[in-house]
Amino acid sequence: MSRNSYLVAYDICGDAKRLRQIHKCMQGFGYPLQYSVFLCSLDQMELITLKTEVGEIMNHREDSIMIVSLGPEDTAIESHFEFMGVHPDVFEGGPVII
Repeated sequence: MSRNSYLVAYDICGDAKRLRQIHKCMQGFGYPLQYSVFLCSLDQMELITLKTEVGEIMNHREDSIMIVSLGPEDTAIESHFEFMGVHPDVFEGGPVII
């Protein structure tokens, strides 16, 4: 099954517990670039699982989760990113999905 790279960002409103739950959930799917921004390498089933799991935690009337496809995992995704200041070393070792 082919894998794609995704940028996942979330905005969880007014509930610190829900914010922590989403963050913990996302740690199982990818590498945090910033606190609420993750880089994920997922196949189609993993993407469905991610959507299901965060969908069960989030408040659909208040929260927002954005999933951006960056294309196939084997493309040079680092060319899609530009950082200013401190940045994660994600492109040196790549994300590890367990």
